[in-house]
Amino acid sequence: MAQFNHKSFNQVAFGKYIESLPNTKKNELTKSNVLKPNLEIRRAFSSQGGTGYAILPMYGRIGGDAINYDGKTDISPNATKTFERGVVVVGRANAWLEDDFSEDITGGVGFMSNVAKQVNDYFDEVDQKTLLAILKGIFSMKNGENKKFVDEHTFDISDEPLNNTIDATTINSAIQKACGDNKTKFSIVIMHSVVATNLENLNLLNYLKYTDNNGIQRDLALATLNGKIVLIDDSMPVDTSDGTNSYTTYILGNGAIDFEDIGAKVPYEINRDPKTNGGQDTLYARTRKCFAPFGISYTKASQASLSPTDEELAKGENWSLVCDVEKGKFIDHKAIPIARIISKG
Repeated sequence: MAQFNHKSFNQVAFGKYIESLPNTKKNELTKSNVLKPNLEIRRAFSSQGGTGYAILPMYGRIGGDAINYDGKTDISPNATKTFERGVVVVGRANAWLEDDFSEDITGGVGFMSNVAKQVNDYFDEVDQKTLLAILKGIFSMKNGENKKFVDEHTFDISDEPLNNTIDATTINSAIQKACGDNKTKFSIVIMHSVVATNLENLNLLNYLKYTDNNGIQRDLALATLNGKIVLIDDSMPVDTSDGTNSYTTYILGNGAIDFEDIGAKVPYEINRDPKTNGGQDTLYARTRKCFAPFGISYTKASQASLSPTDEELAKGENWSLVCDVEKGKFIDHKAIPIARIISKG
């Protein structure tokens, strides 16, 4: 089979392209209920002339000790704290080029149409990488309350001599360590297929079922563990630095990350060049999105341009627990339904 511009064609009788390569990336994070819309974020970026960074207020809860109401004791008022959270817009772009002659030589195959059909899946994968970079950055925070969050929301059993793999009790222990009696906020577990397979072999994963039109009960490709939905995705982090594999499993709550698709002036466009190589089309794609973990502020401490790279999002110095405007009080880390387990399987 001959090739022209990476396109296979038979010079005698070219067989029609029937389907594109399957997408093996599952991108479960981007499809889960972890992401929730936030109108305050949308308003902030729509009303400030397209800025890439904003500080949003988070209003504190009322508090203070109740006084004894006995007709003699003065009632002293308490003031609520106002917290601030930094949020950033992540811009990403790419382009794909196809020559006219590729279509001519393959008998009219619409290569640009094939590209266009895959753009949404492509940006799901881009967003997944961004979300994983954000989670890495959050768990790279250092010092004070930030370090306390990382320590309390990390359940590391990878060095345990007898039990370094996830079992029936690991998830529950991890979320209790992270959020105490607020552990009910967690709803989703996202793990590598190696971890999931070990749990399947122990008969610990329960797959949801449905009844088809013929009354036959079948398994859905969706499992639960300890009452939490389990998503299986091989893009979850694997650390091989010590010569063995350590797997990171994330446990998240519904709406743990605020999300808004801010949009670009021209999200998609095709440029027609009739001259080069006898004519070619280029599809340009641009996205601008905001991913903002609840209770955690993006500080922009180490960012070179108006949009952070994934490498910058993965830096711990770019993240901090939300604190009040006087910088004296941090949000209670138990309010943040984000945790991780590090295990050998």
